[in-house]
Amino acid sequence: MPTDEITAGSAGTWTLGDLTVNRIGFGSMRLTGSAAFDLGVPSNRDRSIAVLRRAIELGVDHIDTAAFYFSRLRSANELINTALAPYREGLVITTKVGPSRDASGAWVGLARPDQLRGQVEENLRQLGRDHMDVVNLRLHGVDSIAEHFGALAELRDAGMIRHLGISNARPEHLEQALAIAPVVCVQNAYGIDLGRHNDEFVRDLGVRGIAFVPFFAVTSTGRETGGVAETAAVLAVARAHGATPAQVRLAWTLHQGPHVLAIPGTGNPDHLTENVAAGALRLTAEELARLSAP
Repeated sequence: MPTDEITAGSAGTWTLGDLTVNRIGFGSMRLTGSAAFDLGVPSNRDRSIAVLRRAIELGVDHIDTAAFYFSRLRSANELINTALAPYREGLVITTKVGPSRDASGAWVGLARPDQLRGQVEENLRQLGRDHMDVVNLRLHGVDSIAEHFGALAELRDAGMIRHLGISNARPEHLEQALAIAPVVCVQNAYGIDLGRHNDEFVRDLGVRGIAFVPFFAVTSTGRETGGVAETAAVLAVARAHGATPAQVRLAWTLHQGPHVLAIPGTGNPDHLTENVAAGALRLTAEELARLSAP
């Protein structure tokens, strides 16, 4: 499909609390290396900075990041700071806290509630900000999130955080969080053939007016690294629209509801343009049914 002059506004907008964003955003994980959490091959710094600046030119006003997005010599937060500071008014930057990695890149595990302030402060330092627009509590292997989310709610009350979300969450986690403070978004793995157990959860979030922000939407492998063995349905719809399979996958995601936001990540400027243009791809009811079929 033609990509010239298509901006991130093509898919419409949604609000994260009181912050209005275009539904096509940008995920920063791929900026640091050739693969997610790859310490071996740092990205080209100038190219990553250029991709970020081009994303803003294309109307992207929602960037997802984390302090644990780093490779050898590269930090997503530092790249964002270098490329975009001083930040344009209206640019919303979302981060995640909870997990952490040591200098070797190994995962340390979920932080204690009393350690979350330090993680938020580290994101602020790296990004050069005095507050975070949205902080998501990234969950792993926990049933109760009350203490962790409560600690973030205190930082919200103190003005360090504007809005809160949760990531890798189950419906019961949302109920626990809402009993403590408002939740503006949920981030879960989700796509045409990934995380479809979330279908009902996604619909419920729409009813509640809470944004759903899927990650790994472009691939069925659970990693934003490409190499997807495409299904016949995706390939057929892509041919019909003169689009790429990745664009079809992003468009399918956006069609799941006006509250669904996309944050595809890339370090390739051409892929960035294609990802943004996917917001203009309109799928028919028949195509959606074909793509959604088991």
